[in-house]
Amino acid sequence: MGLDHKTIFRFGIRSPHEWAVVFRLALRNLRMNKIRTALTVIGIVIGIMSVIIVMAGGTGLKNYVLGQVDVFGTDYIQVEVKVPGVSEMSSENISGRGTGLAITTLKEKDAEAVAKIPNVRTWSAGNMDQELVSYSSVNKRVMIFGVNPAYVEIDRQIQPVEGTFFSESDEAGAAQVAVIGAGVKKSFFGEGDAAGKNIKIKDQNYRVVGVLKERGAGGFFNFDDVVYIPFKTLNKKLLGIDYAQFITFKVKDTARMEETAVDIRETMRREHDITDPAKEDFIVMSAAEGKDMIDKVFGTINYLLLALTSISLLVGGVGIMNVMYVAVTERTREIGLRKALGATNSGVLRQFLFEAVIVTFIGGAVGILFGVISTYLLNNFLIRLGYMLQFSVPAKSIITAVGFSVFTGLIFGIYPAWKASQLSPIEALRK
Repeated sequence: MGLDHKTIFRFGIRSPHEWAVVFRLALRNLRMNKIRTALTVIGIVIGIMSVIIVMAGGTGLKNYVLGQVDVFGTDYIQVEVKVPGVSEMSSENISGRGTGLAITTLKEKDAEAVAKIPNVRTWSAGNMDQELVSYSSVNKRVMIFGVNPAYVEIDRQIQPVEGTFFSESDEAGAAQVAVIGAGVKKSFFGEGDAAGKNIKIKDQNYRVVGVLKERGAGGFFNFDDVVYIPFKTLNKKLLGIDYAQFITFKVKDTARMEETAVDIRETMRREHDITDPAKEDFIVMSAAEGKDMIDKVFGTINYLLLALTSISLLVGGVGIMNVMYVAVTERTREIGLRKALGATNSGVLRQFLFEAVIVTFIGGAVGILFGVISTYLLNNFLIRLGYMLQFSVPAKSIITAVGFSVFTGLIFGIYPAWKASQLSPIEALRK
């Protein structure tokens, strides 16, 4: 069916046929300015692609972190140090701990007091340090974890494949023994045996008593490049301190988790002589609370990143407005002729608005396609590097991207379209 020119010039878009005419006319006008249209579409494509990648990345990273929390199961409660007088998620607490502010009040005696709570099964205090570890002429900087022997009951993925984990007597005597990750073992001993040999940590000899099963890298942390030593050994012989950064408690009955967390908090307050909750120097967090907090943190981060990527959509929207302004200027006589033949203001408005929406819709569709492809390629690249992150494109990211593209077309196209609809036919035909 050919275009009905009378309909083209007078359309009010009152029927499906007239919508089809408007659509074909809009495409014709966009094809007449291919380069200008393509540059505008590219701006929208970049914006939509950014939205897809950011949301996919945020979802993948959140799922990874939650997966690491699940490694310990759901039957534990963790107590960590906190800057007194501020909330655990406040910038003061995060920056204070991040800049090395030492909170020295969390001690093993606190764990021993909490262990008397009936629903607590076992516990392990812990500290972390990063040191240069060496064997023969090979040096490797690794993360040192100082924990109690009971930590193997808390982290179920700690599985010795050679030797054993260190014992209670090693902990009591602050023995210089170490259990090394698979990556450390490979770096120092290759395929040979490691148990019974000595490695140096801070120029001190440590006897390897065990090698852990390969666990793999995940996110930004390699679990195979870890050395575990007794908690007392790390504190006395490497750090020179007598306190813990965290204490993890395994519970017996998960149905009583909330009740147990309350008991732990009350015990900690009593041990630290705290009557005002606002002055607590510790955090008590169950696995469920930790996952909820992680979910909230990543939700906030995703919204922030989404707002930043929206800047590219804003730039694309400005491009649409510019293109539509130019189109109105170039087609002033055409608009005047239409209105002289009886076209209404609303008809002209819808015509130009429809063109703006088509541009953003095309940009949105291409942006979604490129975003999905980019996410897939990025995911494979990270896997090749050893980062076990699974980026997926959630349905809400597609919906958000489509919504953004249509919204951008409407918002940035409506003013030029309105300007076109307000042109006087007499003034327009004179130009």
